[in-house]
Amino acid sequence: MTIKDIARESGYAVGTVSRVLNDRPDVSPEAREKILAVVAARGFTPNSNAKHLKQQSARGVAIVVKGTRNMLFAGIVELLQANIRTQGYPVFVTYLDEEENEVEQARLLCRERKPLGILFLGSNLRYFQEAFSGISVPCVLVTNSAAELGFCNLSSVTTDDVAAARECIRYLFERGHRRIGLLGGIPCGSDASCARLAGCRLGFSDCGLSFDPERQYQPARFSMESGYAAMEKLLDSQPDLTAVFAFSDVMAIGALRALRDRGRRVPEDISLIGYDGVEAARFFTPRLTTVRQADEVLARRGAEILLSQIERASGPVYETVAFRLLPGESVRELQPKEGE
Repeated sequence: MTIKDIARESGYAVGTVSRVLNDRPDVSPEAREKILAVVAARGFTPNSNAKHLKQQSARGVAIVVKGTRNMLFAGIVELLQANIRTQGYPVFVTYLDEEENEVEQARLLCRERKPLGILFLGSNLRYFQEAFSGISVPCVLVTNSAAELGFCNLSSVTTDDVAAARECIRYLFERGHRRIGLLGGIPCGSDASCARLAGCRLGFSDCGLSFDPERQYQPARFSMESGYAAMEKLLDSQPDLTAVFAFSDVMAIGALRALRDRGRRVPEDISLIGYDGVEAARFFTPRLTTVRQADEVLARRGAEILLSQIERASGPVYETVAFRLLPGESVRELQPKEGE
């Protein structure tokens, strides 16, 4: 009998069983009692190899992150590491540039480090369609949906980016804004950006507003510096904007600085909405109106889904986590001009 057999019979994760066998204190009394009952009934005696199975192996859970300056991802990575390590698995993190191919990197990791499973933060689904079939370990996309890809070893937990972006446009419209600009991701580089742009298009349509992407959409990377530069370009092409929706809080923070440097006050002269709900957004002046992604839930469910697939070979799961639009101080109500 192995530690995995005990986990299967007791209904607890391998990591939980390992902590009980090692007499660790971070286990509930109920779990300890049930696991020890299975151990006693089966006459299981852990040997040194079983006791230190995970410590003896370099294998663990890999996290592949696209983007090195994304505040939301930084928080989710920390939460993922905590959730996975609590279950006794080592974790290693690989950071990529926004435009790199995360699937190729994952295939390299599988050859060199042989992870038990992989979590992806930020992804381009085109890369998965092209080359994911070469990966056999369980994987989970966090913040992007894998539902349409159809791989038996690829799950996802995400926010409904289309619905959230759509709500942002309607929120601005309901407060009198008709000339709205967008700061979004580089075209074809981010599926989250594509989904948010699709949501914006629906929002403009809902409100009876026209949308010209050539004039109203300025691409940017997910960084403050890029948000700053993109905001300057958007102001040059659309000086009469009354509101801007940035597809991330880090972009919005960069945009806020650019607006200040151009002598534009937020929200008196121009309103601003971000996306992600990172902690820093609460401490800027004005406090940023933003879409709050539930990072704790995304991280917890991402870890739970992956570990379930590793330990129980469960099938793919596709979950959507609720979002909230958090009003701050960066959006002003306007009286639309006649004819708008």
